[in-house]
Amino acid sequence: MTTTRVIATFGTIALATAVLGACGGEDSSSGSDSSAAGENVTLTLATFNEFGYEDLITEYEAANPNITIEHKKAATATEARDNINTRLAAGSGLADIEAVEVDWLSELMQYPDKFTDLNSPDVEGRWLDWKSAMATTPDGKLIGYGTDIGPEAICYRADLFEAAGLPTDREEVASAMGSTWEDYFALGKKFMSSSDVAWMGSAGEVYNAMVNQMPNAYEQEDGTVVATSNPEVREAYDMVTQASADGLSAHLGQWSDDWTSSFQTDGFATMPCPSWMLGVIEGNASGVEGWDIANTFPGGGGNWGGSYLTVPTQSEHPEEAKALAAWLTAPEQQIKAFVAKGTFPSQQEALSSSELTSVTNTFFADAPTGEIFADRAEAVTVVPFKGPQFSAINDAMQQAIARVDIDKTDDADASWQKFVSDVESLG
Repeated sequence: MTTTRVIATFGTIALATAVLGACGGEDSSSGSDSSAAGENVTLTLATFNEFGYEDLITEYEAANPNITIEHKKAATATEARDNINTRLAAGSGLADIEAVEVDWLSELMQYPDKFTDLNSPDVEGRWLDWKSAMATTPDGKLIGYGTDIGPEAICYRADLFEAAGLPTDREEVASAMGSTWEDYFALGKKFMSSSDVAWMGSAGEVYNAMVNQMPNAYEQEDGTVVATSNPEVREAYDMVTQASADGLSAHLGQWSDDWTSSFQTDGFATMPCPSWMLGVIEGNASGVEGWDIANTFPGGGGNWGGSYLTVPTQSEHPEEAKALAAWLTAPEQQIKAFVAKGTFPSQQEALSSSELTSVTNTFFADAPTGEIFADRAEAVTVVPFKGPQFSAINDAMQQAIARVDIDKTDDADASWQKFVSDVESLG
């Protein structure tokens, strides 16, 4: 879950209420040598934002009376990241289970000896291939069990499409969107030829979707920084800044107050939409009718967000911690977490479960959200490498795009040169 996902949790509960009753009767038993032997064990579990684990912890403790779980929840992913790095360096103080956000997982993958290998025949094949691949070292060590993911679709205002003479039916919209980002921008030009509403919120939010489709946007696996020489990065930058120049952008910084309030004033017609974004839209657009979801995404599949559970080697109870982490990330529990907080499962079995695929969302015109996002998850084929410099470089890129699209202080070429200088200054 990204830091911004804390905003989403208030609205996403409604997304999955249809499965609430169906999830209550699962077998919550689990194995633990110490608990079986009668030894009392206290496990610490460190997460951030909202993972939907509160009721699951109670359930696990009831099934394992010798296990006590202390849940430490950081307010943000950044706070959790700083804590892990500090305590890794100190060599002590980490929880038995530490949650890790996908955007900084690669930083920890540099130190695989600091984490327990979680490989087990019991969990083999549990996750989407690309989800488990991101937490697997070159020599096959699995350092994290996958929790949620953020498969992306396109959310759109069907009422604004209708007013502009575009199709409104989900399947027809998906077809009209085409398969590439060029197609997406071309449809935007067609829309704006008959509408005064912007096509997208900002160039930066679309670029964010693009960069998550690049295998090595900013760094190679050996640490070589390629951000300023990667043609994919420059092409994406040029495309979104040109789309801004063509008038497709509302010039609203994502998560800004202006962006939030724009949902009440027809601020824009479309947006890249990971599963957790539905709650954000519903919360911001309360009382506004017309939002819908197309089962498509330009450039192929895309994912924004998601986390893992790791077991640091500092743990005094690694087997018990591993058993708890495995249970929390089992398909049954992930569906329950989805019900609680809207965290979309990354497990194969959960994605094919009728409990998930039957979910619909009233706010989005009764869209079959469970089915749509399960399809979008299966469409993800690229595993982006996000090394130690990813966050800093991406921040510099977002600033470069904002100078062109939002602040309008620089033209695209001048702002790109500043981006180059910012990347070089990182060392």
